[in-house]
Amino acid sequence: MSLSTFDAENADNFEDIERQFAVVAVEQAETYWNLITKVPGSKLRLTKFDDEIYETFIEHFPEYKDAERVRKFEEDELKTKEAKEKWRKFCALFEKKIEDFNFGTLLRTDANEEYGQNTTCFVVRIQFYCFEIARNKHKLNDWAVGH
Repeated sequence: MSLSTFDAENADNFEDIERQFAVVAVEQAETYWNLITKVPGSKLRLTKFDDEIYETFIEHFPEYKDAERVRKFEEDELKTKEAKEKWRKFCALFEKKIEDFNFGTLLRTDANEEYGQNTTCFVVRIQFYCFEIARNKHKLNDWAVGH
């Protein structure tokens, strides 16, 4: 079935669809973890727009210019009503540039930790890119090589 013929309003089994999205998010997290355990994050480019994503992220969210703020954050920082609105406007900037910019993915809330139940939150892909590109620029993921 193509997405153009998919009618979400009349889909039969939302639980199956949610499960499929969760499986894809976990697979993406596993792939990213496997990558940063083999290659220092500071040597990675996640997209061809990494520099633009980083600069725009810092411009709109200057608090994350501080490496410690991008290293570890609380999920609530992204989930308040005000934060969601600010992120919604930010995400729209990449709608035509980043494929699946708003696809759900997993993000570690602490760059010093592996993915885990208490160190992971669900975000949209452009948020993942913002934090992980910033972490890589600050060499915060380099410790993972060999783990």
